[in-house]
Amino acid sequence: MKWVWQHSDWPNFTWDRSALIPLEKRFLHESGRRIGAWRQLTNEDQSELRVKWLSGEAVETSAIEGEILDRESVQASIRRRFGLTTGKETASPEEEGVAEMMVALFHEYDRPLNHETLWRWHRMLMRDRTYLEVVGGYRRHPEPMQVVSGPDYKPKVHYEAPPSERMTEEMERFVAWYGQTASIGDRLSSLTWAGTAHLYFVRIHPFEDGNGRIARALAEKALAQSLGEPSLVALSRTIARRRKAYYDILDESSRSLDITDWLRWFANTVLDAQIWSERRLTRSIQQTHLFNQLRGSLNLRQEKILLRLFDAEPEGFEGGLSAQNYHRITGATASTATRDLSNLVDMGALRRTGQRRHTRYWLNLPPFEEPNRQETNGQ
Repeated sequence: MKWVWQHSDWPNFTWDRSALIPLEKRFLHESGRRIGAWRQLTNEDQSELRVKWLSGEAVETSAIEGEILDRESVQASIRRRFGLTTGKETASPEEEGVAEMMVALFHEYDRPLNHETLWRWHRMLMRDRTYLEVVGGYRRHPEPMQVVSGPDYKPKVHYEAPPSERMTEEMERFVAWYGQTASIGDRLSSLTWAGTAHLYFVRIHPFEDGNGRIARALAEKALAQSLGEPSLVALSRTIARRRKAYYDILDESSRSLDITDWLRWFANTVLDAQIWSERRLTRSIQQTHLFNQLRGSLNLRQEKILLRLFDAEPEGFEGGLSAQNYHRITGATASTATRDLSNLVDMGALRRTGQRRHTRYWLNLPPFEEPNRQETNGQ
């Protein structure tokens, strides 16, 4: 059976537009609500949340490819690139590279896409990768570019991309397609454009390494361009939590030009990322209100623990906060931890559940309403 690029109609993808209409409508509706919530934050809170968001996405997009990075190092690198104060933490080339790309993507989301941009992203991501023949350029090796898994003696080929000799032709066509669909008159709907850009790019697989990370960056860029501002949607975070399904749907989409199933999966993933992102924004607004109410009443230990609890939102601190956790995080003695926690409960910052060694503390915040997913039932 042919790979998708071996079809005579390549790269004329097709899809069932009616299947995407309710998803697209929900995306635009929830984007407006999320952007409105973002604008309620102070400039200082926006800067802080932006750093956390981008560093989280940088770590997650790397984790999808099996590369584990230190979140604090990536965050420090992103802070430096935004001109914010930071400590003297050192970051690895991998951490510096993905941080640099995420900040560039944020600042340049509305610029036209060209080869130089893609090559620059690749140089950022692949800095110091001496095993690569080409960094900052499309692949040239004569061997087939294959996506494989399994042991060396019995590999499973999930996909074979177009040969390297076709990269100039394929990428000229891809960049032209992206530019055409970016123009107002020819623009695809948001989720369709972003999902098609991601899939189209990984089907070409133009680089020796880093294709998945750049494909997700392209999807983020398309979403931001369609909204007219940085999207700040936790896309990579959401994909990382359904990594197997992500690779399965890419696998299933490797031979057909009908990409309806992929676009439906991608759209639902973006919508779930939106839910998480809006909840994180809501908690940031609530955090600001809470600290304003408690200003002058908290000691440094209590401030530190509240910030740690907010960092765990919107999922919440796993298992709840115990007095032992409080001691470990703040260094307080057992008696001081108990006193501090009781004081936070009295002030209304925390609520308490359980008794004795089973006592746990939670942020005293309203629960989130579950979204209405009737439009996407069965997906």
